Parts: sequence; C-alpha cells; structure tokens
Amino acid sequence: MAKVKAGDIVKRLSYGGDLLFKVVEVYEDKNIALLKGINIRVLADAPLDDLVIPSKSEVREYKINLIKTYNECLERIYYRRELENERKLIRNNKEENGFFYMPARVLHLDGDEDYLEICLNTYKQLEIEAVGFNIAEKEQPKNIRSLLLEYAPDILVITGHDGLLKSAKDFNNVNSYRNSRFFIESVKEARKIQPSKDELIIFAGACQSYYEGLIKAGANFASSPHRVFIHALDPVMVIERVAFTPISKIISLKEAIEATITGTKGIGGIETRGKYREGLPRSPYE
Repeated sequence: MAKVKAGDIVKRLSYGGDLLFKVVEVYEDKNIALLKGINIRVLADAPLDDLVIPSKSEVREYKINLIKTYNECLERIYYRRELENERKLIRNNKEENGFFYMPARVLHLDGDEDYLEICLNTYKQLEIEAVGFNIAEKEQPKNIRSLLLEYAPDILVITGHDGLLKSAKDFNNVNSYRNSRFFIESVKEARKIQPSKDELIIFAGACQSYYEGLIKAGANFASSPHRVFIHALDPVMVIERVAFTPISKIISLKEAIEATITGTKGIGGIETRGKYREGLPRSPYE
C-alpha cells in the first residue's frame, strides 16, 4: 500500500469509499491524517490505515460526476430564469423603456482556496457581481469589519470547512464543532456593522455547522440543520435566488433551499427580501 502524504487524493474504507478527500496534513506520530472533502465542505481526521489511494480511473469518474452535478445545477437555474421570465426577457423589454438593472454585490469569504475559485467562477457564469477572499476560518472574524466597510456588499458569504468533532456529544455546544465558533463570531461582527437582515443578507456555515447558533447570531441562511455534509456550491445556489428575487418580494425559502444540491437537511434560513433592483431612467452615456 502506497504511503499517504499531504496533497494525495484518498478514500476511507470504513465509509465505503464513496467520497473522495484531499489529504491536508499527515501526523505520523498519531497515525492520523487531516482530510478535506473534494466536493463537500468538511474537515475530518482519519486513521492512516483507513485510507486508500484510489485509481486514476476512479478519480476521473468521480470528477466527471462532479462536473455533471455542477452542470445540472446551472441548467436548472437557466431553465427557471427562462421559464419565469425573471430576468432576460423582462430586463430587455424594460431597457427599451429606459429601465436599468442594479446588480447585487457579493462578498465571499472562504477558508478553502479551491472552493473559492469554483464559487467565483460560478458567480461569473450566473452574472452575479462578486469579490472573494481566501481567509482561514479562524481569521475571518478579524477581517469582517474592514472588508465590509471597503466593499459594502449586499450579500455576505462566510464559509469554508467545518465538522463535528469525534468527541462531540452535545449538538448545541459550539465547542462540538471545528469551525462553527469562527463563523458565528464573523456573523456577529457583520451585524455590528449592519444589523438589518434585509440590508445585508448573510449565508454562513459549512459541513455539519452549528445551524441554530448561526441563525441566532444573525445569519439569514446557514448550515447544517441535520448536521449533514453540504456541497461546495450550496452557498452559491442560495445566493443566486437572493440576487434575482425582486427587492419587493420575500424570497421563497422552499425554492431557495430546494435549489441547492444538499436540500433542507443541509441548508435552512429565515424570511428575507430579495436583492434584485431596477432603476429609471437609464443613462444615455453608459
């Protein structure tokens, strides 16, 4: 059996090998490795003897399935936009009469550089104006204030990796989670700057995060109600609904959550107004 090292792609025998992980660090003295999900926002410890390096064909097939899931999500969004006439047709008609569209601005903090890149590319494909920063979860609370003041976003995403600790016995204790305390602190810091849940819309959390704590701290949307893993793109799927729901309407929680890959077991939220704004007149100098 090949020796596992940092950067390797592995699967866990005890979990049936259905998920692939990337090795973040190996602790030889403890015979364990720290893993992060390839497509799920989780950090987990695993015994070295429980890890197997999959074949190249397994990794290729896994990544093909990820791309397929990603494309299916985008197709559903494009189909919904066309079917509901929410953007393209309505906007084009109104532009002829002098209306213009003011896009929502997104500030995305992500503890994972790879996931951040995927999310930013997806925002771009979905025509959502976004700026993102790769900031470790424990450092996020320290950076919230300055970033909010500099970028003045309409929507804030605070995410990265999380997970229940093996020793966890109390799901309502923030110390049972790897990074939930940092997400909660970040939400609280953001609410000091903008208390209104309609002026600044916040998505916070990752895999198995302390959902109730995040909502109480001031998040509009959070993970994970049933302490399940969430997909790397789940935050983006929620934000898309926020960005393209008119400000005069309350976002359909059912539609917003069902648009995610994980669904209601992984994502939840509270009633929130949309961020789609129209203006009049359109400047002749644009």
